[in-house]
This record gives sequence, C-alpha cells and structure tokens, in this order.
Amino acid sequence: MDAVFSAFAVLLFAAVILLVEGAWLWWSAAHGGGARRISRRLRLMAERGPGGAERVDIVKRRTWSSRPAIERLLRRLGPWCKLAALDALLLQAGVQWSVAQFLGALLVLGAIGLVAPAMAGLPGVGALLALGLAVALPWMVLLRTRRERLTRLEQQLPEAADFFGRALRAGHSFANVMQMVADELPEPIAGEFRTAYEEINYGVSMSEALHNLAYRVPLTDLRYLIIAVLIQRESGGNLAEALGNISRLIRARLKLLAQVRVMSAEGRMSAWILGLLPLVVMFLMSLTNPEYISVLWTDPIGVALMWYAGAIATGGVLWMRKLIRIRI
Repeated sequence: MDAVFSAFAVLLFAAVILLVEGAWLWWSAAHGGGARRISRRLRLMAERGPGGAERVDIVKRRTWSSRPAIERLLRRLGPWCKLAALDALLLQAGVQWSVAQFLGALLVLGAIGLVAPAMAGLPGVGALLALGLAVALPWMVLLRTRRERLTRLEQQLPEAADFFGRALRAGHSFANVMQMVADELPEPIAGEFRTAYEEINYGVSMSEALHNLAYRVPLTDLRYLIIAVLIQRESGGNLAEALGNISRLIRARLKLLAQVRVMSAEGRMSAWILGLLPLVVMFLMSLTNPEYISVLWTDPIGVALMWYAGAIATGGVLWMRKLIRIRI
C-alpha cells in the first residue's frame, strides 16, 4: 500500500508540474505582451465590411456538442466556465474532440478516480491523489498534443513562406498560392491554409480569413507573416521579398533556438534530477523500510511537512525551468 501511495504521489507531482507549465504556456501565448501588441495591430488593420462580423461568426462557430440540448446548456455555461477558451485549446491542438466529449472524459475519469481508490482501500490522501491524477490526465494529453502540433507548424512555416515567395514571383495571386500550399505541403500546415482558402471562397475577406488563421495557430512568426501580407495589401510593396526575409528570419531563429537547447541540455537534466530525486528516494524508502517513511502520511505533522515540501519543490522546479528556458 505504501508503494502504491508513493507511486501516486510521484505521478501527481509530475501531473501538477506539466499542468502548471501548460497553463503558463497557454497564458503567455494568448495574453502575453507580444500577443496583445500583435493582436491589436491585426485588429487595427482588419477591413471589416457591414456584414463581415456575421459571416465570420458563421465560419468560426463550432458546435460544442452533437446534441442540441447539451449544446444550449454549454452555451449558457460558457461565459462562466471559460468553455470558449477550452474550445480554442481543442481547435489549436487539432483534435476531433468537442467540448462536450472532453468534459465527458473528465467526468468519467473523475468517477474512476473516486471509485477505484475506494475499492482498493486507499486512505483519504491516496484517494485524493488518485482523483487529481485522473482529472489532470486529459488536460496533460491535450496540452501536450497542442504543444507538439504548434512545434510542427513552427518548423513548417519557413518552407511555407518560401513557397509563397516563389509562387508570387511566378505571378500567382495570394489566394491561389494558399490553395497551392494546401495541396503541396504536408500536414498540419496544409490543413490550416486549406481552411483559410475555403473561408475566402465562402465570402470572408482576406484579412478576416488571416485573422482566423492567426486564431487557430497562435504562433508569433505566423502573425508576423500575416502582418506583412496586410501591410502589403494596404500600402503596396514587394510581398515576395518580404516573405523571403521573414522565412530567413524564422530559420535563423529556429537554428539559434536549437543551439540554445543543446547548450542548456545539462541544466535541463540537472533540473529533472533535482526535481525527481526526492520522489524517487521516498519511493525507494517506502519499498525498503516502509515503517520509517510511513510517518510522513500517518502523523499529522508528517502530512503537513509533505504538503510544505511539495509546495517548495514545485516552486523550485518552476524557478529552475525559468532559468533554463530562454525565449528567442
């Protein structure tokens, strides 16, 4: 039983770290200073017609459930439960889940997290840890999927910018080049430009379609590309050359980022070791001498010390992550 409790403690600690990291990444991308400046610039440059808002709402509106009754309920609860932000995460992760399906998975796993510990006879703290891990699991999967997809899109963006530049020099229009990118380049970037091209064919203006693209793919490099296109549409200029410069800038940034990751590998490994060492030691001691370590969760003072140590360790891991994470 002590070994099971220790395993739950290790998994919950890792889940909390990943959940806090994912929430911080999402908040920085959506509400950071750079994101606010770029979004404000895009809003100022958008050309909204008299009926534009209604058309964009039709294009952007996603169903949160296949059942009308549940859809209406979720729409009422949306402003209070931030379901629109959850739907944005699902959209940016590229998964086929709806908001109702994700919430249903949370409820099912939460029920399992309540019933399974009771059937296994875990103590109250162990049951609480199991419930927290079960509820955190869907969020961990979603945030990891979103991060991996955005990383792939960021790596494909220079190739897309070069493709735009070559096609524009050959005399193609920007909308036609979007269709060519959707047909020629691999996923997931092809699917995003395909969606933007279909919106333009539907009747949405170019600026609004690019706005929607920036909403689905919250990458700073893509927003720079969109700003270059909007500036060219308003004031003119050599768009092919501008896209070529942006492509070279993105490639140089990605190259420098890879070098920084290599140089900071030792620091990241040290952070992992320092963060996991207390949990590993506690787990091994629970296997070799459970009577010695069991005081931590049987005595009230031991439980308080565990909560205090967990909070301090979490703060230390987040601080080490901030030290070794260099934004370029």
